[in-house]
Amino acid sequence: MARLTTVFLFLSLLLSSAAAADAAADTCSPPSDDPSRLSVIPIYSKCSPFPPPPPAVATSSLLDTVNHLAAKDPARLTSLISASAAAVAPIAPGQHLLNTANYVVRVKLGSPAQTFAMVLDTSSDASFVPCSPCSGCASSTFGSLDCSVAQCSQVRGGSSCPATGPEPATCLFNQSYGGDSSLSAALVTDSLTLGNDVVPGFAFGCVRSVSGGSIPPQGLLGLGRGPLSLLSQTGPLYSGVFSYCLPSFRSYYFSGSLKLGPVGQPKSIRTTPLLKNPHRPSLYYVNLTGISVGRVRVPVDPKSLAFDPSTGAGTVIDSGTPVYAAIRDEFRKQVKGPFSSLGAFDTCFGEAAEAPAITLRFEGLNLTLPMENSLIHSSSGTVACLSMAAAPNNVNSVLNVIANLQQQNLRILFDVKNSVVGIARELCN
Repeated sequence: MARLTTVFLFLSLLLSSAAAADAAADTCSPPSDDPSRLSVIPIYSKCSPFPPPPPAVATSSLLDTVNHLAAKDPARLTSLISASAAAVAPIAPGQHLLNTANYVVRVKLGSPAQTFAMVLDTSSDASFVPCSPCSGCASSTFGSLDCSVAQCSQVRGGSSCPATGPEPATCLFNQSYGGDSSLSAALVTDSLTLGNDVVPGFAFGCVRSVSGGSIPPQGLLGLGRGPLSLLSQTGPLYSGVFSYCLPSFRSYYFSGSLKLGPVGQPKSIRTTPLLKNPHRPSLYYVNLTGISVGRVRVPVDPKSLAFDPSTGAGTVIDSGTPVYAAIRDEFRKQVKGPFSSLGAFDTCFGEAAEAPAITLRFEGLNLTLPMENSLIHSSSGTVACLSMAAAPNNVNSVLNVIANLQQQNLRILFDVKNSVVGIARELCN
């Protein structure tokens, strides 16, 4: 049987920060006590700079809202696994990978600085912003990069440069995003401001055209591990360290936080080794060794969770017995139902039933998920659903995903230099 890779990935969290543009409301103002800390808010919160959700979503229950936001999960998951031909059907928990992301970060670009509410994405490298002409917004620190610079060859998916010509041409690239959208951009540089920190000569994509509906309207800040990511471009400043704490999806006013650099990170935090997949070098992998539901260890073949650094894959799992199915089946045994389906979630039950805790067992630490991270409730208070779901039938996924519903109110620390991921409980709201 061929070896592929099935590992739990701290993913796409499509993350970020952003207090509303109007800082008059104290609840929406960015923190002032720590310049290295940026606010993180849900996209539909009161403090979000984006328009409110459609009326049908705004008046629906939390459970219905999550299902609405999960509509493009198959496309998102496809985009994450497109680099591999391996096929397996493992778990894709959370189903909360949004078409425009559900967390944004407020940053500034240029001189004078212009504010953007950018999606913060840990599965992407190159950042990008829309660059349509505007009056009075020219930056004195803006510069174009041509085909001769090293960064041009580092763009994921490849750049477009003419084979001949008297002068090096502007570095152009095309990139897909979200599985169903794409963009065309020129590689440029400008000053990036994060809190009180200024990053001169930050390289990013200046978007010229887009297709599809998933491209974030104010751009994306890539926190992957590739050479064009924020983390790589700020090596001396942040030493390859960042952490975030996502507020509850129910959070309306208050924000979580993104912290950049080793200063101010938790002093005592449990860690697990950070792994690198040569076939998907931008992503953050950890070694999941097992899963428990209540006191019962879920009977999952260790090969289905194993990490193989030589191939970046694991073992093919029979499509009829994926990892998620084992978790779901044990969960149903202990809750005893009856069960129903609702949108992406196939294990919904009366909220009065007592649900067992789910524990993710990593190398070096065990994480017992708070109930709000493993269950999502209807606004009526009568139905609850296991907030995990199998990979869609039309997606040949080799990734197990720990998505943002599982990460609420946890401080997740990434230390690339020391190759560890840390996890600690924290009230992110």
